[in-house]
Amino acid sequence: MSAPSTSSAPSDFDQYCTATAKRLVAAVHAATDDLAEAEAEDAVREAYAQAWQRWDRLTADGDPTPWVRTVAPRLAVSSWRRARNRVRAHFRHGPPADLPDLAPDRVAPAHAPRGLKPAQRTAVVPHRPVGVPHVGLPLAPRSLRRRFTGPVRAEPRGGEAALLTRSSPDGSHDSYNSRKRSSVRSVRSLRILAAPSLAVALLAGCQSASDTASVDGKPARITITPDSDAAAIAPDATVKVAAAHGALTTVRITPDGAGSHAVTVTGSLSKTKSSWRSNRPMTPGTTYTVEATATNAAGRTATQHSTFRTRAGQQFNGVTVTPSNKAVVGVGQPVSLAFDHPVTDKAAVERQLSLSTAPRTEGSWGWVKDPLTGTERVDWRPKTYWHKGTKVTLRARLSGVNTGDSRYLRRDVSTAFTIGTARVSKVDLNQHTMTVYEDGQKKNTIPISAGQPSYPTWNGTMVVLDKAPTVHMTSESVGIADPYSKDVPWAVHLTTSGTYAHAAPWNEGRGYFGHVNMSHGCVGMALADGKWFYSRATRGDVVEVTGSTRATVSQGNGFGDWNLSYGAWQKLSALR
Repeated sequence: MSAPSTSSAPSDFDQYCTATAKRLVAAVHAATDDLAEAEAEDAVREAYAQAWQRWDRLTADGDPTPWVRTVAPRLAVSSWRRARNRVRAHFRHGPPADLPDLAPDRVAPAHAPRGLKPAQRTAVVPHRPVGVPHVGLPLAPRSLRRRFTGPVRAEPRGGEAALLTRSSPDGSHDSYNSRKRSSVRSVRSLRILAAPSLAVALLAGCQSASDTASVDGKPARITITPDSDAAAIAPDATVKVAAAHGALTTVRITPDGAGSHAVTVTGSLSKTKSSWRSNRPMTPGTTYTVEATATNAAGRTATQHSTFRTRAGQQFNGVTVTPSNKAVVGVGQPVSLAFDHPVTDKAAVERQLSLSTAPRTEGSWGWVKDPLTGTERVDWRPKTYWHKGTKVTLRARLSGVNTGDSRYLRRDVSTAFTIGTARVSKVDLNQHTMTVYEDGQKKNTIPISAGQPSYPTWNGTMVVLDKAPTVHMTSESVGIADPYSKDVPWAVHLTTSGTYAHAAPWNEGRGYFGHVNMSHGCVGMALADGKWFYSRATRGDVVEVTGSTRATVSQGNGFGDWNLSYGAWQKLSALR
């Protein structure tokens, strides 16, 4: 099989091996407890060598660890079986008759490096070709060694091969050990020939944590982008931290200056702990300091710092959040963020919005534009009206977000509110009534007079925006040809286009209320009824109008979000 493409990063492979070898050796040793730890290490090295040949495919599929964890025990068992079968064959058939003993010039070079210091041994051991991890042959497992129950004489330092001896039942050694020595001589040959390969494997990139500490002991090296010499970066640029010869332990990015309004940058660590990336934008025109620490295989810690600055924005956008913090609102109130200027990169904004509810409530963000003012908003509404008592929390990490054409937002925003009484008022223009329900119970039916045929009231669902005891209304403010100018009492605001539910005392005694629609589009009622409705109305209450000849109010006209089906509303999200 061919080696990985040049696009593969050997440092990534080395870091992966360093980070996982100790754990994988322990796993193989535990799975095949008949093997000594050295044999388990050999199996893991061989698995790493095979992983290197298919590194691009393994990393493209995700984490290569499950593949290595599966292959290594199989290699260990296969190696043990081959060694066992070779020795059994020697015991059964004996060695070839013409097998010569090893000459001193073959034995000595294999054992000579044992007397050298680690640095000297590294210099004289043959080096593996670049890109070709090499793993030595495994030694015989413990079960194989148990076949020899007699004393074992240690291998002499001078390089002579060890001899395994066992007394025959009659106490003699010659005939019994003659065959054993021939077999041991062959096994000894395998071990001696394996020694250079094992030495090369110890120097290979794939090593356990203890190997790395004892063989090279390289200190962890941390790279931070941008570094301290970099020019000012865009507020929504990504900060990256990478570690070589170690694993990242902490990464902190904080704004300079006590009491700074600037945001603290957060990020995420890779699975291998070799890299970290920021996952949120930064405040424009701010100096940030990065502090990162990493630990190498020997347990030594390295620290690196970098200081950089974000570019100051040339133009900015503003945002207004509704409802206000700690408010108690009705069951129709969406969570809304209205922007001072149009947003062209809606997805960048929406990715930074986080909403939590208790109890959990299904809902979706949707982008709308007020047809009258042109104000652009992103609203979150539930699938159905809120449940009473629901607690809602919004966190919007907007500082440094580019809303389009390098127009940045300068601050994070948040709000937390509670859903109050489920108040829904049903306006029937055919019956000329408004029936008010609270928590599912009917509280009142009020005679009303809505928009006349030339100025009909909007159909559809509206949400209470605000209210005032008196509002001065003119025909010019809503573009009506029929002139009027009145101070209107007990006014409850329903749309940005000027729809109200209010008292209309000037129509009392005319027989309009409960009988005929004669307003300029609002829902009018007697003074006492208007005051009663005003006293109970709360921001977020729902008013549902049916029976009008006019179109349904658009989703951007006030909080007309409910006039779309939930499926249609979901499609207004920039992330769908």
